[in-house]
Amino acid sequence: MIYPSIDNLLKKIESKFLLVNLVSKRAKEMRETGHYQMKEKDYHSKKEIGRALEEINENLIHLD
Repeated sequence: MIYPSIDNLLKKIESKFLLVNLVSKRAKEMRETGHYQMKEKDYHSKKEIGRALEEINENLIHLD
């Protein structure tokens, strides 16, 4: 099973377009700066895209 589920993510960010843009920007930021909002061991994913999705799922990233 994929974590986090798209259904949970779309409850937080209502548009798939906005979700993709937000995740890609956050993943790029992680890759460039090495800054993560959770501890490394708390992530399920090893890649930045998955980690950005997990941060959205944990309400660490949201649209203002």
